[in-house]
Amino acid sequence: VSPDGKMIAFDLLGDIYTVPISGGNAKCIRSGLAWEVQPRFSTDGKRILFTSDAGGGDNIWVMGTDGSEARQITEENFRLLNNAVWVPGSDYIIARKHFTSTRSLGAGEMWMYHISGGEGLQLTKRKNDQQDINEPTISPDGRYLYYSEDIYPGGYFQYNKDPNSQIFVIKRYDLKTGETKTIVGGPGGAVRPQVSRDGKKLAYVRRIRTESVLFIRELETGLDYPIFKGLTKDQQEAWTTFGVYTGFAWTPDDKYIVIW
Repeated sequence: VSPDGKMIAFDLLGDIYTVPISGGNAKCIRSGLAWEVQPRFSTDGKRILFTSDAGGGDNIWVMGTDGSEARQITEENFRLLNNAVWVPGSDYIIARKHFTSTRSLGAGEMWMYHISGGEGLQLTKRKNDQQDINEPTISPDGRYLYYSEDIYPGGYFQYNKDPNSQIFVIKRYDLKTGETKTIVGGPGGAVRPQVSRDGKKLAYVRRIRTESVLFIRELETGLDYPIFKGLTKDQQEAWTTFGVYTGFAWTPDDKYIVIW
């Protein structure tokens, strides 16, 4: 959702569109042979981050909100990137870098980049090559990075995991001190965190028996409550290269969540 609350950006079959939040015709702003997904408006509303393989592999790109002046930010040719988010009020981004291994589809780490490019700065280190971290979101003051992490016992990817115990939890990394702590976990796990615009709430997805449910966590009080149970099934048992659930967003007034 754009910072002024008027537009939604979304991807459909590898192309990127915008549509008025009030409804109407969608406008394709980025199309072609490349697979391009995960659009995110900048905090000033003038640019959109997205993931594209137009350069031969998944990297982070930026463009104007009308699709103009698209350019590649990261230049990875083996350790590929996706799920980029803006660091609020800055020209820095944080993205999930993907590492493959001989047995598996791999795992991720969080890296920070300037939009001018460069090699980037590593924020988190993967604990092994098979248990993933993903889905970054940043507090509005730019201090805290939230993300999901597979902590299922065993230290490797398993095909018979129980989603109603705990596969993924949501962790918080303090960009000022480097401290990491678990924020949300428990039965059904917790995935795809998204901080509210005022920084007081964290929306996320939890598995409740056979349903994926949208939850809210009040960060100051620790209170959790469900708000919607009609989501598509999350992918906690599967490989999560592009995330455990699709990205979503709060409206600027924090009264609504726009989710698929």
